Parts: sequence; C-alpha cells; structure tokens
Amino acid sequence: MKRIEGVIFDWAGTTVDYGCFAPVKVFLDIFKDKGIEPTIEEARGPMGMLKIDHVIAMLSVERISNLWKEKYGRNWNEDDVNLLYFNFEKQLFEILPDFTTPVPGILELIKRLREKGLKIGSTTGYTRKMMDIVEKHAKEKGYSPDFLSTPSNQPAGRPHPYMILENMKVLKLNNPECVIKVGDTVSDIKEGVNAKCWSVGILKGSSELGLTEEEVINMPKDELNEKLEVVRRRFLDNGAHFIIEEVGCLDEIINQINEKLLRGERP
Repeated sequence: MKRIEGVIFDWAGTTVDYGCFAPVKVFLDIFKDKGIEPTIEEARGPMGMLKIDHVIAMLSVERISNLWKEKYGRNWNEDDVNLLYFNFEKQLFEILPDFTTPVPGILELIKRLREKGLKIGSTTGYTRKMMDIVEKHAKEKGYSPDFLSTPSNQPAGRPHPYMILENMKVLKLNNPECVIKVGDTVSDIKEGVNAKCWSVGILKGSSELGLTEEEVINMPKDELNEKLEVVRRRFLDNGAHFIIEEVGCLDEIINQINEKLLRGERP
C-alpha cells in the first residue's frame, strides 16, 4: 500500500527565516547601489530561484529594464548581471547568520515526522556556499534535515525538478507519488509539480506573503485574510495540490494524501 515516505522542504521562508527577509533586503540594496529602486514586489517575484537567475529575472522586468536604459544609456548585459550577483553574494554572506532561526512549529513537526518514519529532504535557491552558513547556524538552533540539495551541483535550479530528484535518490524515495514538496514560493510549487510530487504551499511566513511574524499576529483579521487569499490563489494557479497556513499544519495534509493514495489517486 502506497503511503507518504518523505517530505522535502524549502529553507528560507519555509523552515527558517520567517518571511524570507535576508535575500529580499540584499536584492533591494544591490539595485539601489546602482541607482535603481525596485519595489518589494519586484524583488520578491522571482524568489525561490537560483540567485543569479533571480538577478536576471529582476533585470528583465520591463520597468527595471527601462530604468536601467534611462540611467546608463544602454540595455543591461551579462557583465551587469555578474557584477550585481557578485555584490549580492558579498552582502548576503555578511547577514545570513542572522536569518537562520527556525520558523514556529518546524522543530516539533520534524520530530513528529521522524517518529512516523518519514525521511526529511530539502532544496533551496541558495548556492552551496550560502547554505554552508545557513545549514550550520540552523543546526545549532535545532533544525537539520536528512539531506540538502542546492542548485550548485545541478543542471539548473527551480522550477526544474533536479534537486528533488537528487533528494529522492539519496534518501531512497523511489516513487514521487509518495513524496511531498513543501515551499513558500511559486518556484517551490512548480518544482514539486515538475517532479510529479504532491506540492504544498505555505502561507504564513512565506516570501509570497512577505510579512514578519509580528505583522501577521497584529494585523486586523480581515486585512490578513485578504492577503492570505491572494497568496493562496497564486499557489493554486501554479499547480499547488494543497495549501496550509503554517508549516506545523502539515500532518493533516499527510493524512489526506495517504487517503488519496489508498483510493488510487495521484498528484
């Protein structure tokens, strides 16, 4: 009988760094240093992608492309991408240790999943060098999955499924129908869908929502629900099979998926 055997989590915005603020701050800063001021939405839009791809995606936004041409008298080019990415890495490495706190509920969830015999994998939009920092500090704070795959040793990052496939290989998860991918961005959702796994999106703490924990707690309920609904619809429009408000709610989804598998349903 088929049952869920493993869960593959994203990192920033899903298991650590509530709201995924570390990369957003740096993306805004590196463009401002070049005289271009992106909006928060433009900086968050490509979140979850390999970070150099994120730089390219931001430069490709029509408004930013036009501002670049207006300021520099030419279109952006590969040298610009490389310089922006160099500055991104330099600034991110300086602040990453401060953005590695596990999100509420994740440590308890991981304990419950392991007690059920499930394997815990992970994927990320960070490079291997970035994750060396994140992984070390998160482990000191109690979070450490069974395996981590980064885009650094893959043909491509998200939304391609290669990191999930590596997790499945290393963790000996033979059937994608018995695997759940959990993430907080559209890129995460697409990654899970492309790997033929069950793809689950998280609302609170997500990059897509872009709010601190304090803002989520203190925001008027009607206003928060409106924002949550926007993110929920975005995830569903990109193929998410399930949406949960917080990562600690994953248990009930696992039970629902196991019932679907028992009935012969597939992602």
